[in-house]
Amino acid sequence: AADHYSSSTKLYSWHYVCGYPVSIFFIVVNEFCERFSYYGMRAVLVLYFRYFLRFDDDLATSIYHTFVALCYLTPILGAVVADSWLGKFKTIIYLSIVYAIGQVVMAVSAIHDITDTDRDGTPDNLTLHIVLSMVGLLLIALGTGGIKPCVAAFGGDQFQDHQAKQRSTFFSVFYLCINGGSLLSTIITPILRGQECGIHSQQKCYPLAFGVPAALMVVALVVFIIGSGMYHKTEPQGNIMLDVCKCIGFAIKNRFRHRSSSYPKRMHWMDWAEEKYEKLLIAQIKMVLKVLFLYIPLPMFWTLFDQKGSRWTLQATTMDGNFGSLILQPDQMQTVNPILILTLVPIMDSVVYPLIKKCGLNFTPLRRMTVGMFLAAMAFVAAALVQIQIDVSVYNTSTLCGSLGWHKEYAAKSLKCVCRYFCLHYKTHKHRFPKHLFLLISRATFTITNGANTCEYSREFGFGSSYTLLIPSHFAWGPTCSESISGVEDIQPNSFHMGWQIPQYFLITCGEVVFSVTGLEFSYSQAPSNMKAVLQAGWLFTVAIGNFIVLIVAEIAQIEEQWAEFVLFASLLVAVCVIFSIMAYFYTYMDPAEIEAQFRDKGGKEESDKEELQMQKKDVVDHHNEDDEAKQTKM
Repeated sequence: AADHYSSSTKLYSWHYVCGYPVSIFFIVVNEFCERFSYYGMRAVLVLYFRYFLRFDDDLATSIYHTFVALCYLTPILGAVVADSWLGKFKTIIYLSIVYAIGQVVMAVSAIHDITDTDRDGTPDNLTLHIVLSMVGLLLIALGTGGIKPCVAAFGGDQFQDHQAKQRSTFFSVFYLCINGGSLLSTIITPILRGQECGIHSQQKCYPLAFGVPAALMVVALVVFIIGSGMYHKTEPQGNIMLDVCKCIGFAIKNRFRHRSSSYPKRMHWMDWAEEKYEKLLIAQIKMVLKVLFLYIPLPMFWTLFDQKGSRWTLQATTMDGNFGSLILQPDQMQTVNPILILTLVPIMDSVVYPLIKKCGLNFTPLRRMTVGMFLAAMAFVAAALVQIQIDVSVYNTSTLCGSLGWHKEYAAKSLKCVCRYFCLHYKTHKHRFPKHLFLLISRATFTITNGANTCEYSREFGFGSSYTLLIPSHFAWGPTCSESISGVEDIQPNSFHMGWQIPQYFLITCGEVVFSVTGLEFSYSQAPSNMKAVLQAGWLFTVAIGNFIVLIVAEIAQIEEQWAEFVLFASLLVAVCVIFSIMAYFYTYMDPAEIEAQFRDKGGKEESDKEELQMQKKDVVDHHNEDDEAKQTKM
C-alpha cells in the first residue's frame, strides 16, 4: 500500500505544475498553432482566388464566404461525433489529420509550376488548380469546424472539480492563444505571399503563404499527440443535441396528429411531448427555443463582419499601402482587427461598462448586442465613404480590366491584368502580329513574342494607375524594339491611403466586442446546465447563415457600384437592428438553474405523492382483505 501511495504521489506531482495539469500546455500550444494555420490561410485566400485562380470579385467573394460558412456548420457534426461515437480525444486526432491534409493540398494547388509547361509564369491548366484548392478547402472546413467544439471542452475536462480557479485561468489563456495566433498569422502570411518564388519563373509566393500554415497544423497535431499519455479522456456519454432534436420532432408529430379541435389545447406546443419525455427536459428545451428565437436576426451582423476578409481586402487592393519605408500588403490590413480586440476587450470590461453602470444606465446584454449591430452598420457606412473616395481618385480597375478591347483572335490565355497594382489596355494591329501573340505581365516587364523573336518592355507603374501601351504598325524586332512602344497614363497612380480603412475596422471591432463577446456570455447564462453546447452550436450556426447571405447578395444583387453595395448592407443591418431591439424589449431574462430546480422539486414531490397514493391504495386493499378474512371467520 505504501509503494502504491508513493507511485501515485509521484504520478500526481509529475502531471501537475503549479497546480495546473501538464496536459493543458499541450492543448494550449495546439490551439495556438491551429488558429495560426486557419487565420493565416484565410488571410490570403480571397487574393488567391482573385489573382491566382483569376476569379472575378463576386466569385472570389462567394467562394470565400461559402468556405467560412462551412467552417461554422461542421462544428455541429464534430460535436455529434465526439459526444455520441469517438469521444473528444479521438475526434480531435482524426479530424486534425484531415485538416493537415487539406492545408497541404491547398499549398500544392498554389504551385504554378506544376502545370506551367510553357514556363511563362502562369498555370496552363487552371482547372487542376481549382479542383485541388476546392478539395483542400473542403477538408479544412471539415477539420477546423469539427475540432472547434472539442478542443476547449477537452481542455476543461483536464481539471478536477476543486480546480475551478485554474479552469477559469485556462479558458482565459486559451482565448488569448486564439487571438495571438490570429494576430501573428495575419501579419506573417501576407508577407510570405508578397515574396516571389518558383522553379521556372518567379511569381507571388502563395505556396509559401499556404505552406507555413500547413506546417503549423502538422506541428499542432504532433504536439497534441505527444501529450496523449497525460490526458484525462472521458468516454462519449451520448449527445444532448440528438435528444433535443428527437423531443422537438416528437412534439411536432404529436401536435400534428392531434390537430383536431376536439383535443384540448396546451400552453406550449412543446407540451405535446409530455407523453414520451420528462417535463424537465421539455422545460429545458423551451428555454433553449426562447433564446434561439432571439437568434433569428443575428446572422445579418456576421454578414457584414466577415466581409473584412473579402470585400474590404479587395477594397484595400485599390489603395496606396505605402507607409514610408514599409509597404503594407492589402491582406495585412486585417491585423487591425485582432490588435484592436486585444486592446478593446479589457478597456470595455474595466472602464466603459463600469462607467456606464455608474451613470445609472442599465446596459443589459441584449442592449449591448443592439449597439454592436449598429456599430457594424456604421462601419459599412465608413467603408462606403472610403469607396467613394477611391472611385474619385482612380477608375474602377475591375471594370476596366473586364472591358479590355482585345480582338478574340489575339486574346492569349497567358494574358493577366494585375489590378492590384495597375491595369493595362493594349492596342495591337491585326496585320502586324500573328495569331499566337503572347503578352506576359511579370512585375513591370512585358515580353512580346511571335515564337521566333522576343521584345521586352519595362516601365515603372504607379499604385492603382492605368496605362495604354501603344504598339505601332512600324514595330520592328531587334535590340531597340522597346523604344517604339509608347505608354499613355490614362489614370494617375492612386494616392488614397489604406490608413483610411482604420476607422471602419475600429467601428466593426467595437461592434464585435459588444456584440460577439456579450452574445457568448448571454448564451451561456441563459442556457440550461446540460444544453450550453446546444446554444453554442446555434450561435455558430448564425455565423454560417450570415456568410450565406453574402453569397445571395453578391450573386443576385449584381450591384455595379461597390459603395452602393456597402450602403445596402448597412441599411439591411440597421433594419434588422430595429427588429432585434423590439424583440429584446419583450424578452424576459431567465435563471435556468432556478427553473430546473423547480422542476426537480416538483418532480420529487410528484414521485412522493405517487408513492403516498400507492401506499394509501395498499392500505385500502389490505383493509378490505382483513374484512374479507373476518367475514370468512365469522361464517
